[in-house]
Amino acid sequence: MAERKPIESWLTDMDGVLMHEGIPVPGADTFIKRLRESGKPFLVLTNNSIYTPRDLQARLSRIGLDVPTEAIWTSALATAQFLDDQRPGGTAYVIGEAGLTTALHDIGYVLTDHDPDYVVLGETRTYSFEALTKAIRLINNGARFIATNPDETGPSAQGALPATGSVAALITKATGVDPYFVGKPNPLMMRHGLNVIGAHSETSAMIGDRMDTDVLAGLEAGMETFLVLTGLTRPSDIERHPFRPSRVVDSIADLVDLV
Repeated sequence: MAERKPIESWLTDMDGVLMHEGIPVPGADTFIKRLRESGKPFLVLTNNSIYTPRDLQARLSRIGLDVPTEAIWTSALATAQFLDDQRPGGTAYVIGEAGLTTALHDIGYVLTDHDPDYVVLGETRTYSFEALTKAIRLINNGARFIATNPDETGPSAQGALPATGSVAALITKATGVDPYFVGKPNPLMMRHGLNVIGAHSETSAMIGDRMDTDVLAGLEAGMETFLVLTGLTRPSDIERHPFRPSRVVDSIADLVDLV
């Protein structure tokens, strides 16, 4: 097996890697500081489409993680990039929050419920029956179905929350139409992210806490992959998957010396 080239750029998930339920993971601040001092390109990725990069930058800053806005890549931005490539200047009916609507406005999309090109489903804490009904009818009338990410649940202090993938399944059940998921593990999100920072997969690494999204996305994009055990995945979960990360570590603190 050919030896991989040295890592020159880093992509890392946010929740479960850098922070957990709003609290920084020990060593995350040192890792980010080392990255910034090294001058190596890096991106913090999240499948969560609720927040804009500016929102996320402020949230990270409040817990001591100094990540510039331009180093944050969300499934909302990746979805906007995809739609801009596919159908520039199109229209969409959107279920989601400011992170998604802002990203679509920024590429010149018109948000409408009148014969849109796409129904775009993202994350929100207030899914309404009326909005879902409208989305179902628009898809039945020919709108293309896009979802920001396939995550079925998300974390909260009280336990699991239904996420985009679960709501997408409801719409699919009602319409018979499967969505195109843009976020992880779709390697499209990773490749767009690599293009943003001018990096190449052969010399890039992905850090994540989930096998089914982070590790799989990095693997399919041709990157070295690191699984941390500070999030959702337990050591016993790893063997349940037909693929493996390049390396498993306790936390991001174990990767500081690789930067």
